[in-house]
Amino acid sequence: MDYPLFTKLAAEFFGTAILMIFGNGSVANVELKNTKGHHAGWLNIAMGYGFGVMFPVLMFGSVSGAHINPAMTIAQAVNGLFPWSDVLPYIVAQLLGALLGQLIVYITYYPHYKETEDAEAILGTFCTTDADNQKVNYFLNEMFGTLVLVFGALCCLSLAWGKQDYAAASIVVGFIVWGLVTSMGGPTGPGLNPARDLMPRLLHAILPIPHKGSSRWGEAWIPVVAPIVGAIIGAWLFVFFFAS
Repeated sequence: MDYPLFTKLAAEFFGTAILMIFGNGSVANVELKNTKGHHAGWLNIAMGYGFGVMFPVLMFGSVSGAHINPAMTIAQAVNGLFPWSDVLPYIVAQLLGALLGQLIVYITYYPHYKETEDAEAILGTFCTTDADNQKVNYFLNEMFGTLVLVFGALCCLSLAWGKQDYAAASIVVGFIVWGLVTSMGGPTGPGLNPARDLMPRLLHAILPIPHKGSSRWGEAWIPVVAPIVGAIIGAWLFVFFFAS
């Protein structure tokens, strides 16, 4: 069924919001002071992001494609898999969804933000950071991580959609993200998604959070540009080798 553009945009909006709630919500649970999950560990965060992608794909894959990521949208358009006329509306919906999702995380954990004095921990609940002050590695990590994500997702989803097996597709893509956060998330977070980093970073800059420190705008271009580059390459590999 071909849904109208408004319905597709609603799917992208809510899907990206859900991604943020599960993903950055899990980071907040681990990093902020006096939460039930304080210091629960990296696997808790990886699982949160895996579910944060898995559920929107299950819910909205048949509606909008569940891009929930501007890098995925741009990459598909560049490689002829998605109409350019829908790119800007999709990205706007994704950005607004990320903003809403992060705002929900902030409201939910508001008392814990006030109690937390570690500025790096607070920033990590909003956006990616360069763990070792290595900008080149930051870029490469985000680029290769998104390349693997997009390549893997397109390979899995193209076959699953042909069989109308959206449940299986959502599980596979969720595990790809789960695995990527576990395996490649150490240097940066990771972001793998411009909306997931840019809009929460903006909220971090404007919200009245005690002890929040810098929003680190000097490096903010990396988790925007690098995922787009990686996604374009990943989508190209899919088209070149496997798209009929």
